[in-house]
Amino acid sequence: GETDSALLLFISVMTMFMSGVVAIFEYDLKKIIALSTLSQLGMMMFSISLGLFELAFFHLLTHALFKALLFLCAGILIHGVGNTQDIRSFGGLSLNFPLVTVCMNLANLSLCGVPFLAGFYSKDLIVELACQYSWGVFILCMMFICLSLTVLYSVRLTYLSFVGVYSGGPSISVCESDHSLIGPVVILSFVSLISGPILSWLSFPPPVLIFLPVFLKWAALLF
Repeated sequence: GETDSALLLFISVMTMFMSGVVAIFEYDLKKIIALSTLSQLGMMMFSISLGLFELAFFHLLTHALFKALLFLCAGILIHGVGNTQDIRSFGGLSLNFPLVTVCMNLANLSLCGVPFLAGFYSKDLIVELACQYSWGVFILCMMFICLSLTVLYSVRLTYLSFVGVYSGGPSISVCESDHSLIGPVVILSFVSLISGPILSWLSFPPPVLIFLPVFLKWAALLF
């Protein structure tokens, strides 16, 4: 009923918000990715609370693909830096792990919902339909804040891991010679590029019009 979906809506938005905020202050690589999973689960529950069950499942599928890629890349990085998960001891890893850097950033951008990557197709649909089902300004604002939190912790993770100065110990190895690791990473990267449009063509009936004012249409990208 109405009360159930309103309760689910509130809990899911709070989950998205809480996990996004905690991820921004977290230094453990695996915990950041786990918290981002939690915020995406909040997104799925948010979708369900609006009655968009197919969309929640669609987001579950696309998210599974690029989140698997993220965890795989994280494992390679942790292994390469000498089994430390603290991203304060990372930095400048793009020199030692060029391929993993590219693939992990691809997964991160997909998670943020950058246009034409897998995450965009599911996330953007949920956001636009949520704007159309407008539950009120507070819920919409919270949703957009949660979207921008996702971008924040992803950019922070990328910066601390790949861009800054390397600040770990002396023992850093180049693990990209291990082909049993690289194969799945490349396959998953390819899948997280193309799975969005393919799944949306497979799983949805012919398009439904979404009428939104220009600002709301652009809001997700702006945030």
